[in-house]
Amino acid sequence: MKRMLVNATQQEELRVAMVDGQKLYDLDIEVPSRQQRKANIYKGRITHIEPSLEATFIDYGAQRHGFLPLKEISREYFVREPEDGERLQIRDVLKEGQEIVVQVEKEERGTKGAALTTFISLAGRFLVLMPNNSRVGGVSRRIVGEDREIVRQSLADLDLPDEMGCIVRTAGVGRSNEELKWDLDYLLSVWEAIKQVVVKRASPFLVYQEGSAVVRAVRDHFSNEIGEVLIDDPSIYEEARDFVGRVMPHNLNKIKFYEDATVPLFTRFQIENQIESAF
Repeated sequence: MKRMLVNATQQEELRVAMVDGQKLYDLDIEVPSRQQRKANIYKGRITHIEPSLEATFIDYGAQRHGFLPLKEISREYFVREPEDGERLQIRDVLKEGQEIVVQVEKEERGTKGAALTTFISLAGRFLVLMPNNSRVGGVSRRIVGEDREIVRQSLADLDLPDEMGCIVRTAGVGRSNEELKWDLDYLLSVWEAIKQVVVKRASPFLVYQEGSAVVRAVRDHFSNEIGEVLIDDPSIYEEARDFVGRVMPHNLNKIKFYEDATVPLFTRFQIENQIESAF
């Protein structure tokens, strides 16, 4: 059986080992850093509209309000559509107190608040989904040559909703249509979960956190081939269960807590010796 083993008993690092039986075939080490907000999604509220900057300021729960320019605001949030030929005035299409879903594009810096956008990007293992922006999409600029055309055709074969855009990441090169479809379905389920959470609470609050080490580990390494995910830290285990329960609940039974306190997880599967010899 293929397994994902998550060793999180040391605060300074989180280790993710991919094993087939007791044979190690991939290892990833995450170093949990200070809390970052970049790519996190929040439900916020417009606190001030500044026509001279063509921008709004958003209370999204941070100490400083975020900066949201008009060009980063989807028309779905306009309180009225401008008429043909009418010059777009920010005060005419938005109002203070209006709730809005935003994603952090740039972290707070100095005295400046975070830069925000309403055009959401959700990163998967092979794809990046833009669920409310169909005008962007395609193939990563890092993919060149014959690979670019092959990947472009694979993207065209995906059944992407008309209102959405999608980019194939470099990790998507050489992946089968089934693998890309699995990643797309995962991202669509994330977006569906986000939409459901957004309507349940008033702003401001954190809707979706990108920065969690275990979430990234599960997102980037989990596949249908994995029989179980064993995690040796109770808080990390609960975090993984919460994530999987929201975005792929049919796999929740694969997330398991490793309870044996006498034999460490990596020792049980003879991983430590393999790490020392391989790395």
